[in-house]
Amino acid sequence: MQRSRSIAFTTIATAFWLATTSVSVFGQEVSPEHAEQMKAGLAIFRSDVKEILTSNCLECHNERSRKGDFDISSRSKLMESGFIDDGSPDSHLLQLVRHEMEPFMPHELPKLSESKIARLQEWIALGAPYSAPLTEFDITSKQPMQISDQDRDFWSFRKLRPISAPDVRNVEWAKTEIDNFILQRLEDAGIGPNGSADRQTLIRRVYFDLIGLPPTPGEIEKFVSADSPDAYSQLIDRLLNSRRYGERWARHWLDVARFAESSGFEHDDDRPNAYHYRDFVIKALNADMPFDQFVRWQIAGDQLQPNDPLALSATGFLGAGTFPTQLTEAEFESARYDEIDDMVTTTGVAFLGLSIGCARCHDHKFDPIPTADYYRIAAAFAKTVRAEIDITLEPATTAVQVQITGDGFAPMKNHADGRGYPYFYENVHELRRGDVTQKGEVAVPGVLQVLLKSSDLDSADRDAAGTTDLAHARVRLAHWITDPVDGAGHLAARVIVNRIWQHHFGEGLVATPNDFGKQGSLPTHPELLDWLAIELINNDWSVKHIHKLIMTSSVYMQSDHFDEQRAAIDPDNRLHWRHAPRRLEAEAIRDAMLAVSGTLDDTMFGPGSLDESSTRRSIYFTVKRSKLIPSMMLFDWPEHLVSIGKRAVTTTAPQALLFMNNQQTRTHAQAMANRIAPRIGKGNNKVADVAPALQYAYQLAFGRSATEQELASARDFVTEQSRQSNDGDATVSALSDFCQMLLSSNEFVFVR
Repeated sequence: MQRSRSIAFTTIATAFWLATTSVSVFGQEVSPEHAEQMKAGLAIFRSDVKEILTSNCLECHNERSRKGDFDISSRSKLMESGFIDDGSPDSHLLQLVRHEMEPFMPHELPKLSESKIARLQEWIALGAPYSAPLTEFDITSKQPMQISDQDRDFWSFRKLRPISAPDVRNVEWAKTEIDNFILQRLEDAGIGPNGSADRQTLIRRVYFDLIGLPPTPGEIEKFVSADSPDAYSQLIDRLLNSRRYGERWARHWLDVARFAESSGFEHDDDRPNAYHYRDFVIKALNADMPFDQFVRWQIAGDQLQPNDPLALSATGFLGAGTFPTQLTEAEFESARYDEIDDMVTTTGVAFLGLSIGCARCHDHKFDPIPTADYYRIAAAFAKTVRAEIDITLEPATTAVQVQITGDGFAPMKNHADGRGYPYFYENVHELRRGDVTQKGEVAVPGVLQVLLKSSDLDSADRDAAGTTDLAHARVRLAHWITDPVDGAGHLAARVIVNRIWQHHFGEGLVATPNDFGKQGSLPTHPELLDWLAIELINNDWSVKHIHKLIMTSSVYMQSDHFDEQRAAIDPDNRLHWRHAPRRLEAEAIRDAMLAVSGTLDDTMFGPGSLDESSTRRSIYFTVKRSKLIPSMMLFDWPEHLVSIGKRAVTTTAPQALLFMNNQQTRTHAQAMANRIAPRIGKGNNKVADVAPALQYAYQLAFGRSATEQELASARDFVTEQSRQSNDGDATVSALSDFCQMLLSSNEFVFVR
């Protein structure tokens, strides 16, 4: 009460002083006549600006947390920052909140409304007066976030319920129950789907989707001419059982897992034994490891199966993030909390599609995730550290060093070892605003309240195995994430089937694969998403089962035929009336060049390489964060710093220049020319007939034969290039030019 009176007296005195005295504002003399404007500024501060600043800015920009060296806790601190300039409407602060300059503010919050920005501008123009420092207004006294049944009723948090496929009119088109869900929406919109693509198109689509490599001309011919009614089904089975399947789909998961083989930051020390995690993912996917087991091993494989080399390798997931290897004593504790934050954040987005990490400093702004829940998850990783141990990997008989992440192991070396770096602390504390200097209570391992059946926090601590031993908190967390009845398994299943759908169609049923929260996209077909999740769970969490369900559906087998009338109704193809063409990712483009040139080295597993001239598949490139492969980066390779649910797809001039000028592309073209050259025949008058070689090149590159017009143009091109060549074998040199042209075409890098 006394403090309130003091604030009121100060405000009145300030207003009186402004009304009777010449004062200096922004370094300029202000006459008594301007006092009314200053009073108006105070009124705006009290009515609007105070709430705007405390709700959107103060948590990050105060005397303790000066993010961006910007403190708004008092007028003097604001003025020292230089973020406002003489009341100008172009002040730096206004440019940030208008999103005219990055970083856009408020950070991780929606842009301020135009009316609020206008009030800030008006306040700044009037001198930006404060009635009292913002720290006088208690913004930390709010009640902890309460999770309600309404919160739990959000679409992604609901438990799965049995769903039947809807009835449709065009029953002939619907081959599977998936088609019924798709067709119902199309019929409601008054549009119909495309018919099936031809077999040549289908086999190329299926090959790239499942193994990331083009089919050979022989494989295409065999499938196209097959009489068996289940030839397509057999093709899918054969590719799902191919060891190349794991290499293709492991790369998708490694994006999600932010996998890399170095520590990041300025020194970016190598992690030479981290590649075993990549090998685990390939092996697990090839074996169709149940996805719930795949999840549990990555979170707690060292505790669940301590004698299984694969389970130990799986824990590389937790330690794949960045970490500074050069630390000062002052950074020890904050670096450890950042390390735990990386584990919590990646676990949240990868398995649950939730941005749990946003609740580190404050209750989540959009999703029902209190800060207390964040630290409950964090506590499970209290003593989890990176380690390198000797493991005997089958079928080898000698032990190798493997990087794992677990509890009770000797930590990997750090440059701060000689200065007492502890690697972990006995307890994880709740931190006010994420600041290690503002510790609260010791966090107890637990789970997210919103994904429990009730708000009873005691049930959040129980273990599926019936133990309450805190030493096995990661085991409890892993079981809870994959339990579809009493845990979060219903959400984990939705997230992974959506990722599978995305990689088959280019867009997920939920367009934000790493965000199933309130800021994410709503599902286009929520019933289908739930039906697929139930199918996954009911079929022992078999990912390959979901692949086949999707790929044998009519919606997947559609042609890419474009229709203007249907596009006017559904321009983004969210209803799936056609199969949209997609450009291949960086790895598949490079691997395809190796395949068609006949130079692909199919050696699996083991250490990778930074050598761009390597002929192994691109998944075996070493991922060094400070030295990423330039040609891969051109085609939107991720930076491997955080989990990537969906890669960007850009089109830039340097991409075309890579095909035209890059030495590796030229090497592939020359190898491809040598591969097709033996098919040159003898025509009339013993003149070489290059047509058979050119046809073979088209079949290798595009999975089809050249048209008569294409063949005539290609023959003319090779003939002219041969005349102009100074090389010893002019024909092969000309064929190299022709092959490079094929590799540079859109048809080579797009799948229809």
